Amino acid sequence: MSGHSKWSTIKRKKEAADNKRGALFTKLAKELQLAAKAGGPDPDANFKLRLAVQRAKAANMPNDNITRAIAKATGGGDSDQLIEVSYEGYGPGGAAILVTAVTDNRNRTVAAIRHEFTSVGGSLGENGSVAWQFKSRGALSVPIDGHDEDEIALVAIEAGAEDIETSDGAVEVQTAPGDLEAVRQALTEAGYTVDHADLSMVPTSTIALEKSVAGQILRLLDGLEELEDVQRVYSNADFDDELLAQYAS
Repeated sequence: MSGHSKWSTIKRKKEAADNKRGALFTKLAKELQLAAKAGGPDPDANFKLRLAVQRAKAANMPNDNITRAIAKATGGGDSDQLIEVSYEGYGPGGAAILVTAVTDNRNRTVAAIRHEFTSVGGSLGENGSVAWQFKSRGALSVPIDGHDEDEIALVAIEAGAEDIETSDGAVEVQTAPGDLEAVRQALTEAGYTVDHADLSMVPTSTIALEKSVAGQILRLLDGLEELEDVQRVYSNADFDDELLAQYAS
C-alpha cells in the first residue's frame, strides 16, 4: 500500500475519533445533493448516489439528513447551485496533488485552495498538469476483526478485485471502477463488514520525500481536507511508516 493510501486510511480513523461531525456531514450532504441531481434520487438506479449514501451511513449521518439532502437536490427543497470542480498542483519536493471539490462559488474555493498550497511553498497548476499521474480505481477497506485475511482476499478476487493488501488490521482492496459495487456486494454477502467503499484516484507511481518535506506535504493534505468545499485529496507522495505513526498519534 502506498504511503498516501496509508495516510487516507489513518485520516478516516482520525475523522471518526475527532468527532468532527458537523463539517463531515456538510461535505457528505453536498456529495449526496450532487449525485442525486446528476443521476436521480433512487440509489438503486444511481451508482454515485448509492456510494454517497453508503459513505454517509458509514459516518453515522442520520437518515433524516440523508433524505433531506437528496430531496433538496431533486425538488423537495431549495437546492444550492453546486458544481464539482477539480484542481491540480505540486507541493514541496515536487509531490503531485489532485483535489476535487463541490462548491457554489468557484472564486471562494480556488482562493482557499491556492492559499493552502502557497502556505507551504507549493503551487496550483493548469488542468491536466498532474491528473495524468493518477488513474481511477475502486477502493474498499474490510476490517479483519478475527477473520482469515486470505479468505477475505479470495472472496474479493473471485468477485473481480485486482489488488489486495493488508494494513493496520484491514484488507485494502482495489478494483476497476466498474467492479466496485460487485466486489462490495460479494464481501457483504460473505458476512464481512465493508467500512469504506469509494471511487478513488490512485497514483501510477509514487515519490519518496525527505522527512522534513514529507511533513510539509502532510500539513498541506490536512489543510486541504479541512476546507469546507473540498471532498477528496489525492497525492503521489510516499510517506514512511515512522512519520505516519507520528501522524496517527
